Amino acid sequence: MSITMPVPAVSTMFFHEYSCNEIFSFVNASGLTGMEFWIETPDFWLRNCPVDEILQYRHDYPAISSFTIHAPILDLNPCSINPEVSAVSVGYAVKSIRLAERLGADILTVHPGRRTAKRPPSDADFERFDRYIATIREAAQKTHVRIGMENMEPIVNSLLCTPERMRDLLDMEPWLSFTLDVSHALAGRPDDLTEYIRLCGDRLINVHLSRVEAERLHLPLDNNPAMAGVITLLSKTGYDGPLTFEIDDLNFARPLTSHEKIEILAGDSAFIYRTLQQSR
Repeated sequence: MSITMPVPAVSTMFFHEYSCNEIFSFVNASGLTGMEFWIETPDFWLRNCPVDEILQYRHDYPAISSFTIHAPILDLNPCSINPEVSAVSVGYAVKSIRLAERLGADILTVHPGRRTAKRPPSDADFERFDRYIATIREAAQKTHVRIGMENMEPIVNSLLCTPERMRDLLDMEPWLSFTLDVSHALAGRPDDLTEYIRLCGDRLINVHLSRVEAERLHLPLDNNPAMAGVITLLSKTGYDGPLTFEIDDLNFARPLTSHEKIEILAGDSAFIYRTLQQSR
């Protein structure tokens, strides 16, 4: 079986405390050729989303050739029981599709929302989810942007946290694609990660890649053999899209410098390439 080459990338939120220009320079310095740009990256979000600046940085750093977008999620919930919160959240998802198109990205990752109360989702919650999907379906079909729905970690009020539920959604929505969050999957049942890939791999367009340790999610790969297995499995199934490092810097004992973050990314990227070479 042939081995394909996914593209190492990183979420801009790993460098959330820096300016967008600095973030592009750091990603470039790490040697990565991919970036997932979170619309809520503070320097972008808090300055009313200056699209022209990001387009200029994309021009200035051509080595960052893979560029995807993550829709806003903080303080938002498209399935909220509060109709105003729901409306604002769905509205931002639609705006994100338009922003992705303006920024020249063909992949946008969105979240499914959740039940407001920390209880299992009810029929009313799934009805709100269906309305959310219908709205972004209409918006997406007017653009070239592919929408990747992300699997969530298995908490009680999650609407979308099993491979079977994700497959059902993809079957009902042929236009929709899938963003696999590896940490979220590893936090579930023992076979969930392989089942996500087996059941939904045909619609996979983005992977959020990070390690789980005990109850801590979104850790660096750190040469972990289990992560090597995930990378090899994805490649052998034919996946050649972004492998997006989604690392939570609050998992570290102290704040990291930009140089330390760059070193982590360079190390994890080298680990991916070694793993793929050894799999040939």
